[in-house]
Amino acid sequence: MKLVRFAVLYTALALGANATLADMAAVEALREGDMKKLNFHSEAKPVADVGLVDIEDQPVSLSEHGGKIVLLNFWATWCAPCRKEMPALNRLQQQLGGDDFAVVTVATGHNPVPGINRFFDQNELTDLPKWRDPKQQFAREMGVLGLPVTMVLDRDGQEIARLIGDAVWDSESAIAILEALIAGD
Repeated sequence: MKLVRFAVLYTALALGANATLADMAAVEALREGDMKKLNFHSEAKPVADVGLVDIEDQPVSLSEHGGKIVLLNFWATWCAPCRKEMPALNRLQQQLGGDDFAVVTVATGHNPVPGINRFFDQNELTDLPKWRDPKQQFAREMGVLGLPVTMVLDRDGQEIARLIGDAVWDSESAIAILEALIAGD
């Protein structure tokens, strides 16, 4: 029955006009399980784009994913719930990643590069970026007070939803929500 409901709502969004915040009620109806913690904002919020570097200390920017729906995840190597959800984020990127969608993971705070590399290797995380926020400047700008925190950004790079805590990001509900946003945005 859930699959039928997901299919009907997804089709309605895909066939309808562009998904806007006014259409979020239909997307919100797709929330099941962990996704019930995903809170959609009544208005899109600007996103800071400061202080990010890659694993080699080279500056990186969210603008690299301009025009895509982005799932932005703040995590740390020492955070048990973060470690638990990262494989699902990797599977989500494998399934949906492309021209219209990207998962961007940002290790915030003290996360030594060897520890990040070891964690990615141990968990076979082959499709996620190793972005870092070593001074927590970006996390502070984004109001991240604990970990993990995951945000959904629209194609304009603005935050439209936020989930605090870990979640199964490759669940049926998560995929239905993200596919609806991709199709309708």
